[in-house]
Amino acid sequence: MNKRPAVSLIVATVNRTAELEQMFASLGAQRFKDFDVIVVDQNTDDRLVPYIERARGYGLDIRHIRHFPANLSAARNVGIAAATGEWVGFPDDDCWYDEALLERLQVRFQCRDPLSGAAVQWVEEGLPRTPASRLTWERSRLFRDIPVASFQLFFHRGLFAQIGDFDCRLGVGLFFGAGEETDLVLRALRAGALLTYEPDAMVHHPLKPPPPTPEARKATLHRERGAGALYAKHKLPHWVIARGLAAPVVRPLLKGSLGHDLALGCAIVKGRIDGLLGWRRMHP
Repeated sequence: MNKRPAVSLIVATVNRTAELEQMFASLGAQRFKDFDVIVVDQNTDDRLVPYIERARGYGLDIRHIRHFPANLSAARNVGIAAATGEWVGFPDDDCWYDEALLERLQVRFQCRDPLSGAAVQWVEEGLPRTPASRLTWERSRLFRDIPVASFQLFFHRGLFAQIGDFDCRLGVGLFFGAGEETDLVLRALRAGALLTYEPDAMVHHPLKPPPPTPEARKATLHRERGAGALYAKHKLPHWVIARGLAAPVVRPLLKGSLGHDLALGCAIVKGRIDGLLGWRRMHP
C-alpha cells in the first residue's frame, strides 16, 4: 500500500504550456520530497501531455485529471477531492517555488489541527505587508493583511471538511471574476482557523501590471466584481466598503494621474459596485 504524501499540490491549468516547464522544474528541485502533484487539466486537447511526461522525468509523482468546462474554483475542488496529502497547496501554472519552500513549511506540516494553514511569502509582491505573524478574522474582515493569492496558501485537508471548498460562484471565467481564495481565507478565519505567515518560505509569481488599454481595464473590472461580491457575502463594515470604493479613484487624483491610472481606478470602482449589487441580487 502506498504511503500517503505529506502534501498534495493542486495545479489547475488551462491555455498554458511553456509556463508549466518552469513550475514543474521548481517542484522537482524541492529539498522536501514528500509530496505529490495533481494536475487538473481544463484544456480540450492533449497539449499538456509532453510537459507532464517531462515532469515525471524530474521524479515528480503526478496525477493528470481532466475537468470540463473550465472553472478555476471547480477545478481546484476536483483536485481537493483527489488529494491524499495531509496538507494541500495550490501552485499556479505560471509560478515557481524556491527550492526550500516546502522544507521551510515542515513545522507547519507537522501540525495536526484540522483548522490550520499557512501563507508563504510572494517574493515579487513583498509580503507580508505588515509585521503580523498570523492572519486574524478581526483584521481580515477590515481587509487588512489580505487579499492573499491562492499560490501562497497551504491548508490542512481537514479544513475543507469543516468549511467547504472553493466557492464555484467566484473566480476566473465567471461573472464574479476573482476573490475565491480571499473568500476561502475569510471563511477559514471566521471558523477559528490559525493561519500563519511564513516569510522564509518563498514563492515566485510574475507581476503583470495591466497595460493602458481599454481591454485591460475591462478585464480589471471583471476581476473586481469578485471584491464587490466579498463585500456583500461577508457583510463587511460599511466604512470598509466605502474605503474600497473611494480609494481607487482618490489615489490617482491626489497624485495628479488623470490618464490611465484614473481610468483604471474608475474601472475598479465600477467592478466592485457591479459585484456588490450583483451578489445581493443573485444571492440574497
